[in-house]
Amino acid sequence: MLFRKRPVVIEAVRYNGLNHEEIEKFIGKKLEVEIESETAYEACVAPPILSLNIHTLEGVMKARVGDWIIKEPFATDDRKFYPCKPDIFEKTYERVEP
Repeated sequence: MLFRKRPVVIEAVRYNGLNHEEIEKFIGKKLEVEIESETAYEACVAPPILSLNIHTLEGVMKARVGDWIIKEPFATDDRKFYPCKPDIFEKTYERVEP
């Protein structure tokens, strides 16, 4: 999907908890999947909360379910991809129709 950050067009994929392989393909490398909380899962009352670790020179950035993974339009070696919370994404970007 394509989205526009006024006036820059970016590429982004939304993490749904099951599509880490799609995001790895988008980013071009393997990502660590981390279990954030096992308590509810171990008690059999909820699924585990997963996150994807995206390594940058700025440090590890965690993408949680619902976050968008954005490809930086003017990429640098330290930040080519980064996660964005859904509420910020919706306020900042608008969908671009092909």
